[in-house]
Amino acid sequence: MGHRVRFVKSLFKWTHEEGFILKNPAAKLKEPKLGKRIPKFLSEHEIEHLREGCHTSMENALFEFFYSTGCRIGEVAKLNRDDINFTENSVIVHGKGDKEREVYFNIRCAIWLKRYLDERVDDEHCLFVTERKPIRRMSVDT
Repeated sequence: MGHRVRFVKSLFKWTHEEGFILKNPAAKLKEPKLGKRIPKFLSEHEIEHLREGCHTSMENALFEFFYSTGCRIGEVAKLNRDDINFTENSVIVHGKGDKEREVYFNIRCAIWLKRYLDERVDDEHCLFVTERKPIRRMSVDT
């Protein structure tokens, strides 16, 4: 319904601006209010299936980090190794609008992050890197 209202408003606005009609009859039309959606979440069973699908320490570290912090992909892609605070199990992420917030991760995530970082042989300062050569920062597109 909202799409139809926007279409009608757009059509009448254009015809009014082009001079085909003197008054825009759709000027006061309102779009229908959308109800709030309840977020979908994964069951424990689905989470365990995803964990079983992780084969490398990087996949495990990445999955556990997303799962325990709730960070967005873009926020994780910007992180560097030295951003991780293992004593507090926390990290400061830069979110939308360049807003900073501190997020916490669980013990399982800390174990996988340490294992992943210990296995890495590159000198890249970013937290997650691509597996293919040349090694560089993992991005949203990767």
